[in-house]
Amino acid sequence: MGIGGTGRGRLAALVALTLAACSVAPAPSSPAPSRAALASASPGPGATAGSPSPGGTATPGATAAGSADPSASSGPGASASAAASPSPTAASTSSPTKAPTPRPTVAPTKAPTPAPTPAITPAPTPTGWNPAAVSVSFSTVATVPGRPLAIANAGDGSGRLFVAEQGGRIYVLQGGAVISTPFLDIATQVSGGSEQGLLGLAFHPDFPTDNRIFVHYTDTAGDTVISSFRVDGGSPNVVVPGSEDPILTVDQPYTNHNGGSIAFGPDGYLYIALGDGGSGGDPENRAQNLNSLLGKVLRIDVDNPTGGLGYGIPGSNPFAGQANRRGEIWLYGLRNPFRFSFDRSTGDLWLGDVGQQKWEEVDVARAGVGGLNFGWKVMEGAHCYSPSSGCSTAGLTLPAVEYPHDFGCAVIGGHVYRGSAYPVLRGGYVFTDECTGITWAVAAAATGPQPLVQVGTGSGGIAGFGESEAGELYAADLNGQVYRVTGAAR
Repeated sequence: MGIGGTGRGRLAALVALTLAACSVAPAPSSPAPSRAALASASPGPGATAGSPSPGGTATPGATAAGSADPSASSGPGASASAAASPSPTAASTSSPTKAPTPRPTVAPTKAPTPAPTPAITPAPTPTGWNPAAVSVSFSTVATVPGRPLAIANAGDGSGRLFVAEQGGRIYVLQGGAVISTPFLDIATQVSGGSEQGLLGLAFHPDFPTDNRIFVHYTDTAGDTVISSFRVDGGSPNVVVPGSEDPILTVDQPYTNHNGGSIAFGPDGYLYIALGDGGSGGDPENRAQNLNSLLGKVLRIDVDNPTGGLGYGIPGSNPFAGQANRRGEIWLYGLRNPFRFSFDRSTGDLWLGDVGQQKWEEVDVARAGVGGLNFGWKVMEGAHCYSPSSGCSTAGLTLPAVEYPHDFGCAVIGGHVYRGSAYPVLRGGYVFTDECTGITWAVAAAATGPQPLVQVGTGSGGIAGFGESEAGELYAADLNGQVYRVTGAAR
């Protein structure tokens, strides 16, 4: 009960005791401020969780998660802070009808006891990794011939990094120096073009016991080839000439949207990213067609080939053994998943899917979860594409984070940092845009759609990230540079 209600009770008792014919109204008092009104000055926890609007209300360089709209009139505390105080009720005074009227004895007015001031509940402190507290930088460690776009390590304790360049060569980076003789040279076997060439590489997880390295390239006909090559332990910085063994080939109907990344998952299977086949808008709807390998992430067993193929199909794949569905498919509904990676700590698969006209997106498939449909071409990011409005999202997995083309043109998926050199960066997934170099990060452990938080600006031209054996993060720039990715508190 409020202070005003208590005063009226005391007054009623006083009139009854003195038999007065008139009443005395208590002094009105303002109601105690509500907890919501006091807390309304601080933005609620949901105020920073939105993605930039299609109109580009955020500006490059701004931290979308840390900005609140000062003109907003809605929100948890807005209505409470704007509520008017109740008007005091006017006292009614009756004229006496009987004479004489004794003078009423008025008890001294007791000052109302002030209500205790509610404690202000502060906005919740972010738990876990917070991208708004981190700054990311890029420092050049080497320059590689050609157009470097992918980085891998051999996992053999050598500390070497292997840098693939689009023209068809792989170079070894050891001790900060580039070995001039290519580790692999298939330049005469690959096709040119802006989205073609040598696109990805991965070492067998048991290397060097299993001495195979796997590559993803487009051949001179423009089709996708996944092949393995062997490395002789006596000459560890050069593949064995003539050791190529084709694993999988896929016809490409157009010259673009070839995907690119390949990587071994924690389950020992090889994962392969393929685009939707190209042109624009996926004209044949291949990304949603489960009888096509295009617009998918595949999962194959390179150690146990079966059925006359160069690989086996794991029985745990979501569509294995089903009629009119390709058993190799692990994830689908993708436009051009150029770069993906596994979190070495959790096994989650993080993927950057290059958008069509308006939106770039980052998707995540938690460890061991296959069969997810990321929505293309029904959706572009979290927005309807075909149809342009009123699309159904039933059965679709929406992006972990997205950004509009105000901030770039092609998302380059990165890695979750798990190294030791920069503890402030540990637990963050770092990614960038090839055109602008704007770099963002999200908390890898967070669930649901995440805010877009800029953590740095790199070079326009970064086309891939990679990890050292120790989990340190590197980036490859099409202009020739290899960068060390560093983190600092801000």
